[in-house]
Amino acid sequence: MDCAENRAGNISAHPIGGLFFDNISFEVMPGEIFGMIGPNGAGKTSIMECLEGLNKSCTGHIRVSGIDPGNRKELYDHIGVQLQEASFPDMMKVEELCRLFSSFYKNPTDYRVLLERFGLDDKKKSYIKRLSGGERQKVSIIAALIANPQIIFLDELTTGLDPQARIDMWELIKSLRRDGKTILMTTHYMEEAENLCDRVCIMVKGKIVAMGTIAELIEQAGIGQKITFSSPDAAKADFMNIDHMMDVNIHDGVVELYGIGKNLLRDVTIYLTEHHIAFEDLSNKNPGLEDVFLKLTGRKQEESV
Repeated sequence: MDCAENRAGNISAHPIGGLFFDNISFEVMPGEIFGMIGPNGAGKTSIMECLEGLNKSCTGHIRVSGIDPGNRKELYDHIGVQLQEASFPDMMKVEELCRLFSSFYKNPTDYRVLLERFGLDDKKKSYIKRLSGGERQKVSIIAALIANPQIIFLDELTTGLDPQARIDMWELIKSLRRDGKTILMTTHYMEEAENLCDRVCIMVKGKIVAMGTIAELIEQAGIGQKITFSSPDAAKADFMNIDHMMDVNIHDGVVELYGIGKNLLRDVTIYLTEHHIAFEDLSNKNPGLEDVFLKLTGRKQEESV
């Protein structure tokens, strides 16, 4: 067995198959935040469940901190799992829930320290049903951290949170990375993946279609500069006739052009003027993860959830 896959905090899957995915391989290194994105039904949650020992239909070689996920008793001393829809009893108090989770482990982390760290010390006597959405998500992470795990699984952690609560949650996740935790997360927020993840894999219909850092994914997708503008006349234009144009996307009157060359913006402006195409809000932007996702899947992420 390869020594790398035995390291604490390492996740190794080479290759795995199942009902929802087809011979995929990847590795998550200790201390890394690894993100999985893709349309609904891509297999993200199923992969997570395989790694957590919850999905018995997986085939292939899987090791989590060197442990076969089939050995759940040993595995759960090394991992923490935050479920997509954590269902805690509404009439249980926060402190009671923490005590319950602490009873599951031989050497649990002091939950009182976690409550203080996550800003919930003043909520320990509160009933779960009295908490806000962001506070409930914090409780779900605390429950996952009580085991003092090396690896943490986060499934759509910030879904349903308001923008400020989402940003606060990002800072907490970053602090866990600084603690040396390995984090595997799924998300449908492109900005979230760009802000948090060291590497990202994009899944479509049970297959990994791209994997790497954000910069590597942009290079793999062959995306150049991105020029955007609004135009009521976009449908009548043939933007691919512009020199060095690579791809065109038009959606609800918003035009996204992808191309190369230092004079691309000038060439687009000349084309619009010469063909009497009305436009506004013209801008030149560097491509991001959303552009990669669109190029590889043919749809924006918000259309996929």
